[in-house]
Amino acid sequence: MTSPLHASVPAGLGSTKPDGHARLTTWIRECIALCEPDQVFYCDGSAAEKEFLTTEALRMGVFIELNQQKLPGCHLHRSHPNDVARVEQFTFICTPTKEEAGPTNNWSAPDEMRARLKGLLKGAMKGRCMYIIPYMMGPAASPLTQVGIEITDSVYVVLNMHIMSRMGSAAYQRLGADGDFNKGLHSTLDLNPDRRLICHFPQDNEITSVGSGYGGNALLGKKCLALRIGSYLAKRQGWMAEHMLLLSAESPAGRKHYIAAAFPSACGKTNFSMLIPPKHFAGWKVATIGDDIAWMKPGADGRLYAINPEFGYFGVAPGTNYLTNPNAMKSIQRDTIYTNVAMTEDGDVWWEGKDGAPPAKCTDWKGNPWTPESKEKAAHPNSRFTAPATNNPALANEFELASGVPISAIIFGGRRASTVPLVYQSFDWEHGTFIGATMGSEMTAAAAGTVGKLRLDPMAMLPFCGYHMGDYFTHWLEMGKKLTQPPLIFGVNWFRKSAEGKFLWPGFGENMRAMKWMIDRCEGTADAKEMPIGHLPEPKDFDFADMEGFTTSDFEKAIAYDAAGWQADYRLAGEFFDKLGGRCPSGLKDRLAKQKARVG
Repeated sequence: MTSPLHASVPAGLGSTKPDGHARLTTWIRECIALCEPDQVFYCDGSAAEKEFLTTEALRMGVFIELNQQKLPGCHLHRSHPNDVARVEQFTFICTPTKEEAGPTNNWSAPDEMRARLKGLLKGAMKGRCMYIIPYMMGPAASPLTQVGIEITDSVYVVLNMHIMSRMGSAAYQRLGADGDFNKGLHSTLDLNPDRRLICHFPQDNEITSVGSGYGGNALLGKKCLALRIGSYLAKRQGWMAEHMLLLSAESPAGRKHYIAAAFPSACGKTNFSMLIPPKHFAGWKVATIGDDIAWMKPGADGRLYAINPEFGYFGVAPGTNYLTNPNAMKSIQRDTIYTNVAMTEDGDVWWEGKDGAPPAKCTDWKGNPWTPESKEKAAHPNSRFTAPATNNPALANEFELASGVPISAIIFGGRRASTVPLVYQSFDWEHGTFIGATMGSEMTAAAAGTVGKLRLDPMAMLPFCGYHMGDYFTHWLEMGKKLTQPPLIFGVNWFRKSAEGKFLWPGFGENMRAMKWMIDRCEGTADAKEMPIGHLPEPKDFDFADMEGFTTSDFEKAIAYDAAGWQADYRLAGEFFDKLGGRCPSGLKDRLAKQKARVG
């Protein structure tokens, strides 16, 4: 690999400094003095900058050029084999007291962690270029939008942030002379896992990440600001930062509903956000507002309004194909960064679950020869694509709407082989909060850990809540009190299996049928049967016409009530609530007691 320094920079690039913001200028100078870079490049987010840095990434070996006829503007990146996922064990919330971070977060005293990080960062960028990235999370005119400045030594991070955020000089304009901003300092160091730390300082709106180049650890606007710091800011400022997709569903009659849904990573979230209704639902239109993160705030009319703070998609590649997600496949055909996928002999990309037969030969994600007989997978299970949201043919017109969209329904769903039915509705906001607080999922490759192990993942926020989870639940309950027209809350499970181990529900586009029942419930036009766990659809309320090979019996199995399974789930929930101690809100403890009594 050649030197990461830029031999020459075209005139006009790399020099757009913040003007007149004393705190920002001082902080940048402090970072330069600490990290001692040989070059400093001030990013402006322009097309010319992206073109130059892409050429440089190719020169450095950070990018590999793909077939530009097949995939125009697309490139491949291979990360170090020890740096392929989020690392929760090295992720810290650094609050003044351990109690503020809570038992579900790793904690360190701020002064101690800053001293440790300072030691790691001293001179860390010698021989490297430091990039100053100004960016906005959220539409430029939205009152919820947050400004961040990420300082990094990774050109890969810069080019991903070009896609994932509203990056450039407009962020400085939003700041003005004294606006608040998130401080984000990142260095890959030597990628040694023993020197890998992702640290959040919520009270100071600050993030420092070292030792990793992986997206979730290095793109500081994403999980770090948008969720961990964002959740803390949201609690303090009276809004909500959630790990949720946003979509719009429009009926043939022109009625629109906006839906937010929380799913842990690799549980069909991106697929659902880009859902294409089956032929049976001719005339229905589903459009994507966001595939991963929602920021929500009560409006003057008592409804909950949401924006997507991101500008692109950082999606899981394996399993993505034209059957599971046609819109995602169309979105990644140009101007996309692929990370840790395989490359075919003609410069195309491939991963397990992609359309068609595996290639006879290709190069795997580590750069080694691969054939279908190889024991290792060609693409890493957590390989990714970073694609502009504007590539999505189903991008919602409301994508840039500064006021946000009014939410009709909130959905919670995990990957469960048993117990949880296809779809059910909560009794009220408090019960809906309880459903979110007790949802569980089988672990995926998006986080380092034991794949397949069941764990509770409240609101899909367990790895991302930047403060005590008990206080987070309290915030949910308090937000509900501020809404005179709260969204209805539902639980779903696309992954329930039969005794033979087969999925009971076909999923993908057919999930429109579950969403249609939820929309009908929002409009008051569908009935439901009250059960101990909530309101469940009966066959007469649910449209499964024209589903080849799917019968009423199949539907009844998919929504079957399993009392013993729920008893086990509630025992696990009780253990989790006990872990939160006195900060677990009494409303949820009381609801747990009620639910235990209901299921018997």
